[in-house]
Amino acid sequence: MELAPAVHALPLSFDYGETGTEMTIHPALVETDRGPILVDVGLTGALEKLEAHLDRIGYELEDVRTVLLTHHDGDHAGALRELLERTDAITFAHREETPFIVGDRDPIKATGERYPPAPIDVEIVDAVTFRTRAGPMRVVETPGHSPGHVSLYFPDERLLLAGDALTAEDGLDGPNPDFTPEMGQATRSLAALSDLDVDHTLCYHGGFVEEGTDRIEAIRERLERS
Repeated sequence: MELAPAVHALPLSFDYGETGTEMTIHPALVETDRGPILVDVGLTGALEKLEAHLDRIGYELEDVRTVLLTHHDGDHAGALRELLERTDAITFAHREETPFIVGDRDPIKATGERYPPAPIDVEIVDAVTFRTRAGPMRVVETPGHSPGHVSLYFPDERLLLAGDALTAEDGLDGPNPDFTPEMGQATRSLAALSDLDVDHTLCYHGGFVEEGTDRIEAIRERLERS
């Protein structure tokens, strides 16, 4: 699904957990003049499904030049080691997320065996900007769901890739409290998002919605009152 010129959602469905419940997640691909950026990589074993999406857009997996992880949870970073065995991609993550991804620390919310550790080449912080065919893609620090969670903002397209800072299972909503250890911090992070001029939002859980700034501010106010 093309969200904006050169920005694509890559929905991946998996049977998840002991009950085999289907879960759909939404990595993204952002085109640049130097090759595509893959935003999150999905669970371990996701490569075949990612390849199918890339093929439809006109790329091969080996064309991926950059991988940017919004945070270290297994449904976002689990397939990174597999991907790096197939590509020469440079990897980016927030400095607070790196220890979990590279294996120095166990993932905060993991139960059972963790995903294979993988290297991070570049650590990012707030306001770092990538040049893409959709215009600048700016990093926005949105901690709370995890210590160094980031979202990505395209000002030219008024598009937000929210990661897990927001969800959209039934319209745009706040982060899932069952998987957000620091809800107070996550709520405060919504202030940074509501300051942006957003018309369209892609949530990793729930997908794409035509909602933005006004709805984000309403969610923040509701969470602050609760």
